[in-house]
Amino acid sequence: MQPADLKAADDGAWALSGSWTVHGLGSWPTQLQTLACNSGPLVLDGQQLEAMDSAGAWVLQRWLRSHDATAKPEHWPPRLLALLERVAGQAVETMQQPPRHGLMERTGRSAAAAGEQAWALLHFVGEAAVAALGLLRHPRRMRWRTLLRQIEIDGFDALPIIGLTAFLIGVVVAYQGADQLRHYGANIFVVDLVGYAMLREFAPLISAIIIAGRSGSAYAAQIGTMVVTEEVDAMRTLDIAPIELLVLPKLLALAIALPLLTVFADIAGVFGGMVMARSQLGIGFHEFLARFGTEMQGPTLLIGIGKSLVFAVIIVLIGCFQGFRTRGSADSVGRQTTLSVVQGIFLVIVADALFSVVFNLLGI
Repeated sequence: MQPADLKAADDGAWALSGSWTVHGLGSWPTQLQTLACNSGPLVLDGQQLEAMDSAGAWVLQRWLRSHDATAKPEHWPPRLLALLERVAGQAVETMQQPPRHGLMERTGRSAAAAGEQAWALLHFVGEAAVAALGLLRHPRRMRWRTLLRQIEIDGFDALPIIGLTAFLIGVVVAYQGADQLRHYGANIFVVDLVGYAMLREFAPLISAIIIAGRSGSAYAAQIGTMVVTEEVDAMRTLDIAPIELLVLPKLLALAIALPLLTVFADIAGVFGGMVMARSQLGIGFHEFLARFGTEMQGPTLLIGIGKSLVFAVIIVLIGCFQGFRTRGSADSVGRQTTLSVVQGIFLVIVADALFSVVFNLLGI
């Protein structure tokens, strides 16, 4: 086939020849910009036209539009004429710039979205509470195998990372305190520092943060994938309550596992403090444990365990809630999973701060 060509005749018509295809156009897409033509109807003689595809038709139509001209085909093969008309009939869409909102409007939209999400979360918590009450009235409906499997995943499998993290935090707390206590000859008070810091604050908080990133994201991803693949809709069709099947076993499992993980973190953190106290302050293990048993009373341990129970409820509800809010695509699964981790950790820290304020007011 001959390469594409376009020539002007004396009568004002333009003659097309050769192959107006993506391979035959050559430099014509650029060369056409230098050719001028009259506006209005323009005669295009296609008698010598060998071939044309959508690329060639688009290049020709772009040239005509740039001069406010319209094609008046003559002697065109029917198939190529239909292609030219089809390309000409396509509306030329310009990219629409998204509207730019002012600061006040953006703030209002964000506040409205946050309010809508808070209301949806409250509704979800109510549904979970109703489902839990129904399960208490009919305990045989509890899926014990799923519960035990969830305890293994959320609790037992998380022991290494939580133990190592708590141990290192205990080391850091004792190391930072040792340098100051040594100046005042109050070496033994490192026991109180490590004990109160780990049992009341760091052990439950760090355990909850790790579980929020580890298990909370898994809850959102699992439920979000089930929403995308319409498994949740299938459950509702079969009259199976998704909350009872997907949320309550996770809630009960983490309510059991997280307090136990907190106790494990307490032990690992205190052991890390013992190691650092012995190496930096010369306080032996026996002396450390004797002081620890005298100063650390039962309520100190129970405060941390009580916090972890509240943290467990927050992590499960946020993770499952964001999973159910997944809509339509794998991209939404990733977005909701990220939100579940961010919101879960944020609310855990907020709850811990509220606990500190309340305990201070109560003198605990």
